Amino acid sequence: MSEKAIRDARTLGTPKMLLLGFQHMFAMFGATVLVPLLTGLSMSATLLFAGLGTLLFHFLTKRRVPAFLGSSFAFLGGYAAITTWKVSQAGEDGVEALVDVLHADMLPYACVGVFCAGLVYLVVAYLIKLFGANKVMRFFPPIVTGPIIICIGLTLASSAIDNCRTNWWIALLAIVIVVVCNIFGKGMIKIVPILLGVLGSYIIAALFGQVDFTSVKEAAWIGLPFQIKDTVFSLFTSPDTVEWAGATMTKGQMIGTAIASIMPIALATMVEHIGDICAISSTVGENFIEDPGLHRTMTGDGLATSLAALFGAPANTTYGENTGVLALTRVYDPRVIRIAAVCAIVFSFCPKFAALIYAMPTATVGGVSLILYGMISAVGVRNVVENQVDFTKSRNIIIAALIMGLAIGVNYSGAINLGFFSLSGLAVAAIVGIVLNAILPGNDYQFGKNPQGDESVNFKV
Repeated sequence: MSEKAIRDARTLGTPKMLLLGFQHMFAMFGATVLVPLLTGLSMSATLLFAGLGTLLFHFLTKRRVPAFLGSSFAFLGGYAAITTWKVSQAGEDGVEALVDVLHADMLPYACVGVFCAGLVYLVVAYLIKLFGANKVMRFFPPIVTGPIIICIGLTLASSAIDNCRTNWWIALLAIVIVVVCNIFGKGMIKIVPILLGVLGSYIIAALFGQVDFTSVKEAAWIGLPFQIKDTVFSLFTSPDTVEWAGATMTKGQMIGTAIASIMPIALATMVEHIGDICAISSTVGENFIEDPGLHRTMTGDGLATSLAALFGAPANTTYGENTGVLALTRVYDPRVIRIAAVCAIVFSFCPKFAALIYAMPTATVGGVSLILYGMISAVGVRNVVENQVDFTKSRNIIIAALIMGLAIGVNYSGAINLGFFSLSGLAVAAIVGIVLNAILPGNDYQFGKNPQGDESVNFKV
């Protein structure tokens, strides 16, 4: 524990520690619960493994890094690639249109892909320990990660519009609240705009009779956070064949498709992780990249993600909202974060609480996610700009062009079938980008040279 954290522990006392811990849970809550709402994953399992993942991360980083691990937005595109595809449906006016339909039975397959993405963290962490971050990160420069991140947001945008269409007024209210809080808010209001946008539009919708609370009344107060049927383990008893996007695939093919489609997204989230650790180091005034080491923080993040995926919870990532709370309170004691983790675990055992979140209007989710998906793409642009990627070089134009063309094109034309498995647009784009960057001359990216650029990837509103 740092000297500053030791001083905090001596002066705060138990009541203030508990209050600050609850404040950290409040900060992460809006963004963390939004991911299961968008993907269909278990809300209770999400809270449980956010808490357990945070505690595991603290254990592996020698209990020194004051970071909270919540749901990762970057993997939304991966979940959508496996669980959501367009079908023709008739609208209220009788006109046929293509709409995104969620197939929740495919979620365990997507979770296998996320599990393997977490293992990528472990491989990269080991390489960083052996060779150093500078040599490893040359293979994942902003000219590769930036366009991939841009495409993650663009491929999701249509689903946000579909949700907004259920009630544009409620969606617009959520958008306005998020924008106002983010731009004009001070203190905690500026840190939790998503949570306030959700609460504000949810309450107004309820007052106007737009919310059905039947499921909340019927839900139990205490229950288990997850069911085996929602976990990866359910695949051991699932049918040998599965229908996916209009095609019949074997279980092995589907697992291979999920892994190939989702694993490459780890490239973007690893860059986000490094940026967050740099930001936390800057806030606290300690170099956590050096001690306890980037390999330890990345191992903690990766193992937390793999553990969560096994039990049907979203991928985890270090949370910028909680870094904002650290800067606001100037209390850097990691024990405060661990208190927040325990609070999340406690709430995960309350099905009534989860039902209250699931009762949220679809339009509220649509409004908030419309900002979120656009922001993901904007973060990709920021990554390219702040790292000063030189687009006068033909190699950079070619890499970016092929990444974006393949990601968007394959996404709308259908996955590429390679026999044993299929590749989504994001997977194809990531593979092509990495290979081109490795073989084309002129890769001059140096990690650590531009601190502002290193912190540019942050998928938080």
